[in-house]
Order: sequence, then C-alpha cells, then structure tokens
Amino acid sequence: MSKQEDFNWDNFETKGFGEGYSKDQREQMAAMYEGTLNEITEKEVIKGTIVGVNEKDVIINIGFKSDGLVPLSEFRDLESIQPGDEVEVFIEEQENALGQLILSRKKAKIVRAWQDIEDALEHDNVIEGLVKRRTKGGLIVDIYGVEAFLPGSQIDVKPIRDFDIYVGKKMEVKVVKINHANDNVVVSHKVLIEKDLEKQKAEILNNLEKGQVLEGVIKNMTNFGVFIDLGGVDGLLHITDISWGRINHPEEVLQLDQKVQIVVLDFDDDKKRISLGMKQLTAHPWDSLASSLEIGSRVKGKIVNVADYGAFLELAPGVEGLIHVSEMSWSQHLRNPADFVKVGDEIEAVVLTLDKDDRKMSLGIKQLTEDPWTKNDMGTKYAVGSKHKGVVRNLTNFGLFLELEEGIDGLVHVSDLSWTKKIKHPSEFVKVGDELEVAVLELDVDNRRLALGHKQLEENPWDTFEGVFPIGSTHKCTVVSKNDKGAVLELPYGLEGFATVKNLEKEDGSQVEVGEALDFKVTEFSKDDKRIVLSHTAMFREDAAAAAKPAKKDAKKKSDSGSSTSAPAEKSTLGDLDALTQLKEQMEGKK
Repeated sequence: MSKQEDFNWDNFETKGFGEGYSKDQREQMAAMYEGTLNEITEKEVIKGTIVGVNEKDVIINIGFKSDGLVPLSEFRDLESIQPGDEVEVFIEEQENALGQLILSRKKAKIVRAWQDIEDALEHDNVIEGLVKRRTKGGLIVDIYGVEAFLPGSQIDVKPIRDFDIYVGKKMEVKVVKINHANDNVVVSHKVLIEKDLEKQKAEILNNLEKGQVLEGVIKNMTNFGVFIDLGGVDGLLHITDISWGRINHPEEVLQLDQKVQIVVLDFDDDKKRISLGMKQLTAHPWDSLASSLEIGSRVKGKIVNVADYGAFLELAPGVEGLIHVSEMSWSQHLRNPADFVKVGDEIEAVVLTLDKDDRKMSLGIKQLTEDPWTKNDMGTKYAVGSKHKGVVRNLTNFGLFLELEEGIDGLVHVSDLSWTKKIKHPSEFVKVGDELEVAVLELDVDNRRLALGHKQLEENPWDTFEGVFPIGSTHKCTVVSKNDKGAVLELPYGLEGFATVKNLEKEDGSQVEVGEALDFKVTEFSKDDKRIVLSHTAMFREDAAAAAKPAKKDAKKKSDSGSSTSAPAEKSTLGDLDALTQLKEQMEGKK
C-alpha cells in the first residue's frame, strides 16, 4: 500500500502519442491549441473559406475545431466555386449528434439581406432589384434575395397601364416601409424619379408664361379633355381646345403616351392649374374661307350634331352652320330634325345668313326645292270647291291643321267637321295621323292661308231636317245624358236634341232617366243654329189642352150662329201638326 502511494506517475514513461507530458505541460499545450480556434456563436453570420468541394457538399473552414458542410445546392447562384473562396455562412449548430458543425449559406444570405434592407431604409440607400413577376396592384421585386412589393402607384410619376413590360428587368428602388411582423418590404421607384423632376418642375414653373409653346406627353384621358405631363408639371388640354372641328371624345384624335405640341393658354396665381391649347397653334378655318362664299351659295358638308331645334352642318373642321328645323321643310308643321337628317349624313344646303366677323352661319335645305305656294298651278289646283285628301298634323281647340302636301297646310274649323254632330273638340272626330277628305272653302295665296271643310263634301241635311222635325212633331228619343239644366237626347238620323228639366216630367210626376226611350215633341227648331228643343211633358199636357180647346170653340160658335154646321176656322198654329190633322179630320166628319 505504501509502495503504491510512493509511485510517481509523472515519471512513468509510455510510448503513446502525447504521453510523457506533465499536467502543467498538457494544460499549457491545450491553451496554445485553444488560441488557434475562433470563438463562435450559434445563429450568427460568419465568414468562412472553402477548403473542399465534393458531389454533394462544400467543405468550409470557419476557424473552428472542425470544418462545416454546406449543401452544394446552396451555391447555385454562383457561376463557379473553388477552394480558397470566401463565403458567408450562418451557424445553425456548433455540433450535432454526430459531432458535425452545421452551416447554411442560404440562411446567411437571408440574414445579411435583411440587414442590408434595414440599412437601406435607415440611410435612404438606392438598391438595384430584379422584377420577378406581376401581382395584384403592382410588381414583385427581388432585392438581396428577398421579395419586396412595388405598388403600381410607385412605379412612375405617370399612370402605368401595362405592368408586364417591367417583368424580367432590373430596376433601382428605395425601401419605404418594412413590416417585421410578416416580413413584408415595400419599395418605390417613383421617389427616384420625383427627385429628378423637382428641379425640372421648378424650372418650368419659373419660366411659365401665356403663349409659351411646350412639348408634353399625354398621361390621362377623360371625356372632357386630356392631362399632359410637361415634365413634372401637369396641364389640362380641354376637349374644345384640341381641334377647331367638333369631336366627341379626345381619343378620336389623340392617344395615351403621345408626344404633342401645346401652347399655354392660362394658369392661376399658384400655377397649380394650367390650361393648354392645341388648336391655337393653327389658323382659324373661318379665316381661310373662300371669298366666293356668300348668301345664296350652295355648300356641302357633314351633319355633326342634331338638336331639338335643328342640326349643325360642318363645311370644314371648325366651320359649322345651323340648319334650323323650320328651314328643313316647307311644311308649316314643325317636326323633329331627326326626321330629316342624322349625324354623319353628307348633304347639300343653301347659305341663308353669313357673318364672318362673328363666325356664324345659318343654312337651309328646303330652299333646294321650289316653294309650293309659289307654283303656277297653285290657284287652279286648290280652287274653291276642289276636293282633296290630307293628313291630320295638329289639333287645336278651334280646329285641326291638315297637310295636303309638303308645305301646303290648311285649317279645318271645328264647326266644319260635321253637319249633324255638335263637336266641341276635333279629337272627338279625328286624331293626329288620320287621313281626312276635305273641300276647299277659301284660298289666300298671298297670306298662305287655306280654309278647308269636311262637312261640305255633303249637302246640308238641315234643309231636309226642317221638314222632318217641324215644331209639334213627335219622335222617339233616347236620353243620352242629364245635368242640372236638362238632358241631351238622341234623335233619328244621328241628331242630338235638348230638353229642359221641366220638360222631362212624366205623366206620373217622375223624371225621365238616362237610357229611357220615350216620345218627345219638338218645341223649337233652328236650322241656322242647328238646334232642336223637345219636351216629353208636352206629350200629355198639350194633348189634354188640345182636346178641351175645340169643345169650347164649338159651344161658342153654336151660341153665336145658332147652328153647328158653320165651317170651323182652319188657321194653323205652332202646335202639334199630327194632333191638328186628327182634329181637322174629326171636325170634317162631323160636318
């Protein structure tokens, strides 16, 4: 036991490598060895040197006690790699279960990219990126291997309509926002352009003056005009200042991104609103009109607009004349201008008025044909008593206007429509568009007046009615309507009669009602006024009076002459002729 305790192990010699060193010597050597190794920390980026490449991995020395392996696939972005090249790697693990150092170049690139992106945002650095693809609302740009979003509004100072033209191209951008919560980066290319434009914009505004001619690019179109980029400054070219001619939309003569020459018309004090003109760069077409153009000249043109009151004929771009609807036809009846012309029609017209100073012109197309009222055969064709057919064009309270031919209208008074019917308004008899046959009652060529009548096609039946409806005659009548004053009766031959309220009383004291058909006696007849007045009450009251009256007369005659054989008086009265005839026959029988 004591021998073992006295044994000096340090002096014991062996033949193994590293043996034979004292404890102090080993510690000293370990310290020297540790001094050759780097201090590394997991989850950080460090530079390493490639020491070897095989089919699957790249061997990298980072100065640690062992080399690390990185899959060869993580070096695909490099054209070539070889031992001695320095690369950045990310330390995932110092030692895994197999004692291997785990490195990643892919993660190193991501970490370094985010560091560079944050640095670019902090220091306002310009980054070159590659546009990978289009997405909703903008583009995806690859910067340092990180996909960043470039909004469409941040691509350029002017609106971009086709994003696809940028795909696959390199573009300089600036980082404007980083959202660490979802690793989202927003970049802008527009801010780079705006800085360049600020100087150009300031220079343009300082030198801006009315009448100045500039060159610009059309950046936007609307139905009222186009917005033109003058180099960082926008101006409005109104649709009315694009061309001397009439256009409905700017796209008819201009297109987006087109370079145009324009002139400054006006601007506000702050020069925020700039009005531009294009047509002002050319002479006004009115100034180049032919000297031979005068009132009465025939011109040709194209209809460019149709309104309620007429149409505009364009003789040349910027030169228009108004054809009023009244100058489209000799007809007195005004119609819609669209009935005669439509936009795009190429027609001929006659100059009626011309004012070159005010640049106004009125035209007519009816003047291309002869005025029908001035034709030689007007007096014979429409002589009084001649019969014609025409179309009802208009109705009024007093009558209707009938067009016999284009330009020849005549008036049919409401009283000349029917001999028998009492027409209050022409609409009771005809409607617009109907064809009506008439006779000429009066012709005044100088004043262009033509009086027509429809009832005059037939003889006046009232001459016959005077014998059919004598006072005292009885007729079967139907009550058509009643009011406070009396009732309207329907008589034979389509005539109407009237009975006052007191003449509607029946024998039993009741009143005649609408729809009843009873006997009525004529009490008044006027051929000139076309009026027949009747009474139902007279049927029983006057019959009783007529029967009593002859009896009294006979008694009186007997007392006067003492004989009943004296001839009775045959003087007619305005009574019922039928009753008088019967009475006469009775008296003659007695005699």
